[in-house]
Amino acid sequence: MPIPSLTPGRLTAFFVFAALLAVHPLPAQPSPPPIPSAAAQEEAHPAPIRLWPEGAPGFEARKDEAEQVDWRQEPDIVFPVVFNIHNPSITPFLPAAGRGSGAALIVAPGGGHMFLTTDREGYDAGRWLADHGIAAFVLKYRLAHDKAGGSAYRADVEALADAQRAIRLVRSRAAEWGIDPRRVGILGFSAGGEVAALAGTRPAGGRPDAADPLDRLDARPDFMALIYPGLPKELKVDGRTPPTFMACAYDDRPTMSDGLATLYLALHHAGVNAELHIYNSGGHGFGVRPRDLAVSGWTSRLLEWMRDRGWLGAAKPGA
Repeated sequence: MPIPSLTPGRLTAFFVFAALLAVHPLPAQPSPPPIPSAAAQEEAHPAPIRLWPEGAPGFEARKDEAEQVDWRQEPDIVFPVVFNIHNPSITPFLPAAGRGSGAALIVAPGGGHMFLTTDREGYDAGRWLADHGIAAFVLKYRLAHDKAGGSAYRADVEALADAQRAIRLVRSRAAEWGIDPRRVGILGFSAGGEVAALAGTRPAGGRPDAADPLDRLDARPDFMALIYPGLPKELKVDGRTPPTFMACAYDDRPTMSDGLATLYLALHHAGVNAELHIYNSGGHGFGVRPRDLAVSGWTSRLLEWMRDRGWLGAAKPGA
């Protein structure tokens, strides 16, 4: 590429711009919050329930490897993340007695399949859902690009199997937890949204002759919520795809709003109920953090959609 010649006019413009910068310098970019000196740890949460008590099939030898927690620093926030996950689990957040709607959501946090943002996109979401009558189960799934290195997992195989097992486990204990087994959905953020989309578009029916009683149950979610999701490269939508709620921000990466708009149209053309919200601002990873932005209202929109569909006990699901 040729370098433009510095004509007298260009030189004059350059010196004027330099003089303006000397008087009115460009604002400095704020520094990110410092990483705490204390060791990272997850916020307090209920005891997890292992999806396979004896270890995930084929990886039983790794079931006792300890999970790791580290700090993640972003421009406006520092938060703990979890990785080295080899014994997948769900952590239950149940509504107070008498306040349950009968609906349940498996919650899959994001993290680029490298780690899980279990606080912002997991436990915080779980508490919010439980406070609004929805039983929530935060899923720790195996990571295809685990930050600890040496991952032998794939998002569309092991992580998908973890999500399917979580759905079956929740259905198996529906009576104990006050859940309607026909109202079990999955909610995913970012990479967790990819896991949720895989669970919704690659249904696994129960096998009546399975040795494991959980494998006799259907693993198809009754509905799904995809929040700024990563979308699988091969996403097949048809009339059996569960009703879907979607939300993202316009100022996220451009492929995000384009991808969700395309998915919405595919769902609509397949006759699948869908609702899509593209907010003006919020970027990526807004989770359930309260912020002075309209995007913080996505949780209320999700409740409204679930109520309209009858999943919160007001009507028969699918009405």
